Amino acid sequence: MQDTDRTGQIREVPEAAPVEREIREASELLKVIGDLTRMRILCALLPGEELSVGELQRTLGMNQSAVSHQLRVLRDARLLKHRREGKMVFYSLADEHVRELLIGTLEHVRHDDD
Repeated sequence: MQDTDRTGQIREVPEAAPVEREIREASELLKVIGDLTRMRILCALLPGEELSVGELQRTLGMNQSAVSHQLRVLRDARLLKHRREGKMVFYSLADEHVRELLIGTLEHVRHDDD
């Protein structure tokens, strides 16, 4: 089944209600995203460019081990992908679903209900 969002784009809507496993996994995913530091990392990557651990460290004003730990959590949740170039590791959003989730979340908090 398809639905049209408020921008006029067509999106797929699940035919059936989510099963318990999907609800549990979605809840866990939102917990991962719900951390302020992890959300800052995701937003830093939102423009679509790859960033190294060092670039993220400078952007966030955090030490390397703290950034690396959060990147591992995001990668384990399949929200990020990485590419190794020599000793450097570059991170980016895993796919368009992650990008849409972030954009939708940011649009929701910016939305004025007045």
